[in-house]
Amino acid sequence: MQRIVFVPAAPADSGIARDMAPAGFELVEAAAGSPELRAAMPDCDYLVGLGDASMNDAFYAAAPRLKLVQLLSAGYDRCDIAAARRAGVPIANNGGANSVAVAEHAMMLMLAVAKRLIWLHTTTASGNWRGNDWMEKHLYELNGRTLGIIGLGTIGKKVARLGKAFGMTVQYFDVARLNEDAEDAMGARFRLFDEILRTSDIVSLHVPLLPATRHLIGPRELGLMKPTAYLINTCRGPVVDEAALTAALTNGTIAGAGLDVFDQEPTPPNNPLLSLDNVILTPHLAGPTWENRFKRFRNAFDNVQRVARGDAPYWVIPELRK
Repeated sequence: MQRIVFVPAAPADSGIARDMAPAGFELVEAAAGSPELRAAMPDCDYLVGLGDASMNDAFYAAAPRLKLVQLLSAGYDRCDIAAARRAGVPIANNGGANSVAVAEHAMMLMLAVAKRLIWLHTTTASGNWRGNDWMEKHLYELNGRTLGIIGLGTIGKKVARLGKAFGMTVQYFDVARLNEDAEDAMGARFRLFDEILRTSDIVSLHVPLLPATRHLIGPRELGLMKPTAYLINTCRGPVVDEAALTAALTNGTIAGAGLDVFDQEPTPPNNPLLSLDNVILTPHLAGPTWENRFKRFRNAFDNVQRVARGDAPYWVIPELRK
C-alpha cells in the first residue's frame, strides 16, 4: 500500500485530511520537523503539507520512494527547489485552491484604501459622524480607474475579471504574455513593467517570491507611480522593499497601500507601517477561507492519485517543469 505522509499546518487540518484521504492509501500524520516525520519518510510515496526549509538534500535522500511533494499553499518560497531538482521529485502547489479568496481580498483592500474604510469606521465609532470636512479625505470609486496587475497567474486572472466587473480598465505585466485572443476574452491588455507603474491608479502584485522578484518594487518603482496611486500586495512581503514603501507612503510619493503580507511575519510592533493612516493592513490571511480548506485537500489528493496512476502531476511549480 502506498503511503501519504501528511504534515498538518493547523489542528483542524487533521480531521479534513482523514475525511478526504483517498481509499487504498495509508495516511500517516506527522508534525513538521518531528521525529515521527523523519521515521515516516523512508516509506513515504507522497508528502502533503507546506514547504519547509528543512527539506534539503538529506531529507530527499532519506525518502527514496518519494514521488511528489504536494503543497497545500500557493507559495513555495520556503522550499529548497534545487534539492528537489537534484532528487528528481516534483513539487506541486495547491492548484489555485485559494485563488478566489486572494482575489477577493485584493479587491477588498482596493476598496478599503480608495474609500478610506478605517477612517470611516473610526470616525463613526467615535461618535464624530462625518468628522471634519469629508471633502478633504478624497474618497474614490474604482469604476473608471486603471488597474495594473503584475503577475497574471491564476490569482491575477481572477483579479482582472473582478476589476472588469467593477468597471476598471485592466492592464497587466507578466513574463508569460497572453495572446491577443486571450487578452480580448479577459478584457486586459499587456503593458511593459514600467508602463504599468506609470499609468495605473492601482497596482496589484501577484507574483511568486523568487530571487528575481525580491524587492521587485523598490524606490525606483515607487517613484514611477502616480502620487494618487495605491499599491496592493497579497503575494509575498519581500516582493516589496518595505523601507522604501514606508518612505513613499510617508512623503506622498504614492497615496496609499493595502498589504496582507510583510517582510517579516509576524511583523514587529515597531514597524512604522503600523502607524500610518494611509495603509490598510491584514495579517497574511487573504488565502484561508472556510471554503478553500476543502479545495486544497481535494486538489492535493487528486494529484496524489494522478501520480499513483502513472499520470503527470498537475500544478508543478515552474522551476521544476520539464
